Order: sequence, then C-alpha cells, then structure tokens
Amino acid sequence: MIDALDTFALLRPYWLLSVPLVVALAWWSHRRRGELGDWSRAIDAHLMQAMDRLGRIERSGRRGAGLAAFLAAGVVGVALTGPAVQIGEGQSFRNLDGVVFVMDVSPSMTRDPRWHEVVTLARAGLSVLATRPAALIVFAGDSYEAATLTTDHRPLGQTIALLTGDTVPDRGSRPALGLRDAAIMLSRADILAGDVVLFSDGAGLDDAALAAARDLKAEGARLIVAHLESEHGDASGIERLIRSASAERVAATDIDRFMDLLGDSDGARFRAQDFGLAIWTDYGRFLLCLALVPLAGLFRRRSR
Repeated sequence: MIDALDTFALLRPYWLLSVPLVVALAWWSHRRRGELGDWSRAIDAHLMQAMDRLGRIERSGRRGAGLAAFLAAGVVGVALTGPAVQIGEGQSFRNLDGVVFVMDVSPSMTRDPRWHEVVTLARAGLSVLATRPAALIVFAGDSYEAATLTTDHRPLGQTIALLTGDTVPDRGSRPALGLRDAAIMLSRADILAGDVVLFSDGAGLDDAALAAARDLKAEGARLIVAHLESEHGDASGIERLIRSASAERVAATDIDRFMDLLGDSDGARFRAQDFGLAIWTDYGRFLLCLALVPLAGLFRRRSR
C-alpha cells in the first residue's frame, strides 16, 4: 500500500501497471488496423475509394468504438488499484494495535549511569503513539503490571520517569516473566497485531525468555528490543534473542529510529495480515461504474 496523503492510499498499487499497458495496446491497435481495420487489406484500393465516395464507409463510428473499449479498460485498471480513504482517526480500531513496554528495573539497569537514556527513549516512544493504547510491565526477579492498556500516555510517561531499583522488591532479572505477562495482556485485550518493547541490558535472557519471545512472534506481535549496554549486562543474550524471535534492535540512544518504529501504526504488519480494509474505505467499486459510461456508447443505435 502506497500512502499518497495522510488519509489517502492505494491498496493495490501494482494495478497501475495495467494503465500504460492499455495505452500501449490502444496505440498498437490503431497503428496496426488504421481507421478502417483490416478492410484496407481485403479490398482493392480503387474499390475502397469508390465505396467511400458512395458513403458506404463509416469511419468515426469504428474509431469511437475502439477508443471507448480502451478507455473503459483504463478506468477498470485505475479502479483495481483500490483508491481508499482512511476511516476516522483510528480510535474506533484501537483494538487492532497496541504497545506494551516491558522494562527491566533490576539494579544492573537502574543503577547504570545511562539509565536516564532508557527513560528518555521510552517517553519519546509514547509521544508518537497517537491513539494507540500502551501499557507498562516492570520486572526484576518477578514481573508486575504497572499500567494497563490506556490511550492516556501522559501519566504513563510520568510513571516511567519514577521507576527506580526499588520499584520491584524481588531481586534478580527474569525477562521471561515480563514477556509472558505481555502476551497475556495482549490476548486479554484482543490486540491483533501489537508491539512489545523489551528494555533490557541482556541480563537473564535464558532459554525461557527466548521461548517467550518466539511465542509472541507466533501470536502476531512484533518484538522490539531497546538495548542498554550496561556494565553488568549481556550483549550476547540480546543477539540470541534477536535471532530467535526476529526482533528489532534499537540502541538506548537511537531515539529517532525508535520513534519511527512505533509511529508506523498501520504499516506492514496490517498489510500482511489483511487488516487494511478495516481501516480504509475502498472507492474502486465506484470507479468501476464509471467504466460503464464509455461502454454505453457501443450500444447506441446507428442511424440509417
């Protein structure tokens, strides 16, 4: 789907290739047949001239019929591209998409001098969600739901800013629990194609965490790993997770790319899962009616 404006799109742009094909066929047909079609080959030139003087040759009617047919074919080609307009603001379809932030608040993360970069990254991601609901899960040795899915992102950003190493009393780092809770949250909310953002330094990414990440992918969710290279982290664990679940990786300092990923609310995943028609109204069917206009001229009664 190629976006032309914020509220206009072509659902099947590859059908545009049919338009120059129709034009080429029309030109080839005109050059090959001429105004009189194949009659110029079947009848001697002097006989054709005599018939023309007697008024037995209808030139304009044949040319008009050919033009009408090709014009109708061109309109059908444009209609099949699926010109569409977005339905509303997407608020009515918020159950199609959502974001769950899964944040590691163990000491290896929160006591790192660059923890503020993680907080800034998360709040920047919230700023581009528009009407998409977001939720927050925090984990260390255990996992807790800090905020349910909501479209009111401001208090969620304030909650993230207040996270410390004492937020979760359980010691350790068990991202598998946070990822499992995110999957449960998306399932209960009937989210069809959500994003799960794991903020981690790689600590605790064991086989259970890899399995949880693969399960998220199988359910249609996209996993984004926001990586903080802390002193006590495990970069190799991050690499294993990305390979295992085909996750997107974002550095804690790469705010622009993170915002781009979360800002694509109706992007490739909706197109791949055929959710586009729930968000766009296809007006191609009305253009098909316009194709009948040039075809109607083919049925007019000829004067004698």
